[in-house]
Amino acid sequence: MEQKDSYKTIKNSSTGEYKDKGSKFIAYAFEINSEQEFKNQLDKIKKEHFKARHHCYAYAIGPDHGKYRYNDDGEPGGTAGLPIYNQIKSKELSNIGIVVVRYFGGTKLGVPGLINAYKSSTKEALDNTEIIEKYIEDIVSIKYDYKYTGDIMKVINSSIAKISDTRFDEIPEIILKIRKSKTLELIKTIYSSILKRDITDIAGDEEIEGLKIKILD
Repeated sequence: MEQKDSYKTIKNSSTGEYKDKGSKFIAYAFEINSEQEFKNQLDKIKKEHFKARHHCYAYAIGPDHGKYRYNDDGEPGGTAGLPIYNQIKSKELSNIGIVVVRYFGGTKLGVPGLINAYKSSTKEALDNTEIIEKYIEDIVSIKYDYKYTGDIMKVINSSIAKISDTRFDEIPEIILKIRKSKTLELIKTIYSSILKRDITDIAGDEEIEGLKIKILD
């Protein structure tokens, strides 16, 4: 099964609000790439809203939600974190964190009321931003003999790869980023160009003297 290398997330951070019986719910949605990034944002929101009764949240990281979590922060089980997370799932979003701050208005809302409040504030935050598609990228290092410069640059310039760094030392090196699903094709195309062989004849373990291609961590 081919691993997904694209996902949908939000273009910009956004907020949403919902009020019911004196209680105010403020939702914050933001892009994240790690659990630590989420924790940093959560701490920031908690400091800003230190008088709030609850800071409920959900986050999801990775195209298939390899890392996710939701938390009710003192609300009845299943009334806050899960409704927030379900909104993330309903829009098929990843690499996103959402925190909903609640200021208690003095009147209990009951389970249905709470679920609706956390769902509605989250939905408004997501409706207030644009959903975009992003790709998981490999970082590729290409070290090569100068005589291969023309072949390598021709391939890179006709691909979707983006050069992020170049080093022209005794052994030149190009660092580039490319969509993960296109990495092997790029490498094979470089071999094909240098060896003057059809790409269908290029194996995955080709070796060319003076050329070293490595996928960096």
